[in-house]
Amino acid sequence: MKAEVSSVHTPMMRQYFGIKSDYPDMLVFYRMGDFYELFYDDAKRAASLLDITLTARGKSGGNAIPMCGVPYHAVEGYLAKLVRKGESVAICEQIGDPATSKGPVERKVTRIVTPGTLTDEALLSAHRDNLVAAVFESGGVFGLAWLDLSAGRFRLTEAPNRESLFGEIERLRPAELIVDEDLVDKDHLFNTSFSDRIRITRRPPWHFELDSSTRLLCGQFGTRDLTGFGCEGLSRGIAAAGALLQYINDTQKAALPHLQSIQVELRDDAVIMDGPTRRNLELEESLSGHHQHTLAGVMDRCQTAMGSRLLRRWLQRPLRDAAVLNSRYQALDAVIVSSSVDTVQKTLDGIGDVERILSRVALRSARPRDLRQLCVALSRLPELQGQLRRIDAPLISQLAEQIGEHRAQKHLLEKAIIDNPPMLIRDGGVIAPGYDDELDDLRAIAENADQYLVNLELSERERTGIATLKIGYNRVHGYYIEISKMQAGKAPVEYVRRQTLKGA
Repeated sequence: MKAEVSSVHTPMMRQYFGIKSDYPDMLVFYRMGDFYELFYDDAKRAASLLDITLTARGKSGGNAIPMCGVPYHAVEGYLAKLVRKGESVAICEQIGDPATSKGPVERKVTRIVTPGTLTDEALLSAHRDNLVAAVFESGGVFGLAWLDLSAGRFRLTEAPNRESLFGEIERLRPAELIVDEDLVDKDHLFNTSFSDRIRITRRPPWHFELDSSTRLLCGQFGTRDLTGFGCEGLSRGIAAAGALLQYINDTQKAALPHLQSIQVELRDDAVIMDGPTRRNLELEESLSGHHQHTLAGVMDRCQTAMGSRLLRRWLQRPLRDAAVLNSRYQALDAVIVSSSVDTVQKTLDGIGDVERILSRVALRSARPRDLRQLCVALSRLPELQGQLRRIDAPLISQLAEQIGEHRAQKHLLEKAIIDNPPMLIRDGGVIAPGYDDELDDLRAIAENADQYLVNLELSERERTGIATLKIGYNRVHGYYIEISKMQAGKAPVEYVRRQTLKGA
């Protein structure tokens, strides 16, 4: 049964229905205390997908409320299961103060998790890009834009026909595809041609308008137009990119400072392969289902997850530009001749997924261990830069200059973050001792409260000259300073009289 908002429902359920109406196609995780609760159809679907108990507690509108829930501290694991099954989730948090709220505590959706907009390490595959794409059609020509939010990589292209478009989608294999709802209604193949791994998300036609898309993209990149990105004449691609950026803004509910440009991929720049060709070549997936039997599985000896993802992008889109290919061959030969393979591999080993960590930093979702891993990576850059500079190849020299050293950022992280921080910021103990004097004082109070009170009592006696001054505690006033009536005249002006005690 789909519940309708009505005055017969409780205030809390009316609040829930109001929030749910804005996210009808998503599961709404509604925060209640230490749990995220789901109700009605959401609860039935989530209970089936997550294999958790479906209950019915209380009544609203005269009917029992189907519900299920997951603990807030374990929510990431449940989100991972739902996303792998193609679900999107709107996470609704309490933002009001229960002590001052009249009626239900104010709540709002603060985060939306969809298959194509993941950035959390626990929800992502380390060796594959996680893409969200958008498609727009006009006059039989298709615009296609795609974004890896976890890396800040934004691209667009155009396809002359539907077969070419489907070939590009087969190459990219996005987790989520944003489509004009009119196109879905007109072309049923958008509902039947893709595997279950691609979630189709319908958006209204006005999100794909060229003028609004251009303004939105220029606003994001801080430019007057898109000419500098090579987008002139690609109106369909721009419309798709604008709709995609609007979707990201709607779901992330935060600034996107790491999205600073967009690049155009032209079909003629690479070897064109359709879907069946890619599958038969077993570039990333073998017909037997074993990853190690694919071309990527055989070739991938990368020391970082970033390298593995780049290798797969190169395998899926073999370039035809002889100059670029020759520079890569020359660089590879120089690395082998200089016997630098082992030393560079050793330096790169354990450097971490800096690409995704920096994206989480930009999105303000980085965790303490992300920052510590970033510090480790920055500490290895001078050594890596020196190794690359000893290799005689223009491409390698260019990479060495691009790396930089970032000494100030490394020093800041070393000083601010402890060596082995907890998983979550709420666990505390992330900031290193000595970084902030005020924090150190507060920690000293928390860890040595008794000694702090003794020291405070002694310092106040010395400051005021009242030898009988005492610090006490009761449930009415909390901590207080007690002085005798004989010494009351010596009390500093900042002391506030609260109560006269018997015998004091």
